[in-house]
Amino acid sequence: MITKHLRHIGIALSTSLLLAAPLHAQDQSFNSYLDEVGERARAEGVSQATIDRVFAGLTPHARVLELDREQASSGSNVNPATGFAWMSSYLRRHNTASRINGGHRTLARIGPLAAEIEREYGVPAEIVVAIWGHETAYGQVMGGFDLPRSLATLAWDGRRRTLFERELIDVLKMVDMGVPRSQLEGSWAGAFGNGQFLPSVYLRLAVDGDGDGDRDVWTSDADSVHSIANYFRDAGWRTGQPWAVRAFVPNSLDRAAIENNTAAPVCPRVHARHSRWMTVREWREMGVQPRAPIDDDVMASLFEPDGPAEPGYLLTQNYRVILEYNCSNYYAMSVGLLADEISR
Repeated sequence: MITKHLRHIGIALSTSLLLAAPLHAQDQSFNSYLDEVGERARAEGVSQATIDRVFAGLTPHARVLELDREQASSGSNVNPATGFAWMSSYLRRHNTASRINGGHRTLARIGPLAAEIEREYGVPAEIVVAIWGHETAYGQVMGGFDLPRSLATLAWDGRRRTLFERELIDVLKMVDMGVPRSQLEGSWAGAFGNGQFLPSVYLRLAVDGDGDGDRDVWTSDADSVHSIANYFRDAGWRTGQPWAVRAFVPNSLDRAAIENNTAAPVCPRVHARHSRWMTVREWREMGVQPRAPIDDDVMASLFEPDGPAEPGYLLTQNYRVILEYNCSNYYAMSVGLLADEISR
């Protein structure tokens, strides 16, 4: 769901890129592929008028393909002690004073909405605002790419066709439901609005928070925060539990004894960095001491982002809910810590 927001670049870029991998990989013209998608969309109830209107004049977008290739091959600043990028460096770049201050202002601006979403969804307002801040800088950077064109390009390319073809058909359904074609702008990878939802998520979980008959996640504060909170509730947020607490981890802790030997069905590299799950009481008995209030019977997993002798955290089920939004330890940690700062 979550992508970097980069400026829109026109069709004239990199003609050679368009003629390279996609055509050779799929051996099918762009227009021929759209005809096939149109047939599948009609079978799911999308009107021909919508298909014609959305697909009219679409061409592959060279910059979208370029960005997708960059994402697939990007490297990182690796910590030799852990084999992973430095978490502390990532946090300094993302949880800036400007972002924290923007979170305070946004929380104050939405006023009664904060209490409303906490009451209705059981999700802390600061978590919702932190997502908003990370995704779009509180609505300032929502992307300027044409969503149907981006999704059609990525689906045609074929590297992740199953994902992007589904999203392309769902964006057609959005138009069929009344979302204006002109509204369909977002990130190069097809996410849009304040919370950067993909079309499939919008169809399933977006909420008309202000009761005006629209689910306007672009310009309505109420619709945006209700929709993000609804996503978190749907993903299993546990009311009353923190997302994590910082913890003192003794040097004597036998880390081999707490290793997680269960392979996660999704994002295994992310979950492989967490310990096995135990109650907070069991962690205390092993010498791991929480630095913030948390009930002894809460199940938690130990995470030492930058390795031993660096800050450690006891993660709860709610951390996993943040990972549902974007399956990255760097993202989830930065959202949680930003929420903590906004709540102060």
